[in-house]
Amino acid sequence: DATPMLPCGEDLGMVPDMVPALMREMGILSLEIERMPKTMGAWRADPATAAYLSVVSPATHDMAPIRLWWQEERGAAERYWAEAMGREGQAPAEATPEICDAIIAAHLRSPAMLAVVQLQDLLATVDSARRDDIVTERINQPADRHHRWRYRCHLDVADLPVRDWSRR
Repeated sequence: DATPMLPCGEDLGMVPDMVPALMREMGILSLEIERMPKTMGAWRADPATAAYLSVVSPATHDMAPIRLWWQEERGAAERYWAEAMGREGQAPAEATPEICDAIIAAHLRSPAMLAVVQLQDLLATVDSARRDDIVTERINQPADRHHRWRYRCHLDVADLPVRDWSRR
């Protein structure tokens, strides 16, 4: 009763069986990460099938952003290209602005209450806003104690609201 905030649960990984039902009962949103499916044997969590009481996202801060993932995980990128995007032939070597836009758009169309997208993934939809070195787009790499919370936006954040975003 103290606040109108919306609670969101971080229910990734191994959680007790009663947690999903308890979260729904309490109105706590579930976290649905496309590259971390909760269904055994699934290769992705399709944002189109997310429950309303959830938050969808392509990745977490502990995962590679879209462009880096596309480059590092070629097998997954090829499968995504063919199955999630319905495209034929070999996937492009680079996640183009159009690919990044399509991935983000799928999350925005989701029935989930919220879609959360990392800033660097949003910037990747515009050629002029992309970083040259995509490795620097990674926020956190938990396995590397020297690479924690390293991401710094290469653009002046104060300019983002007034920037001309119509140019791809």
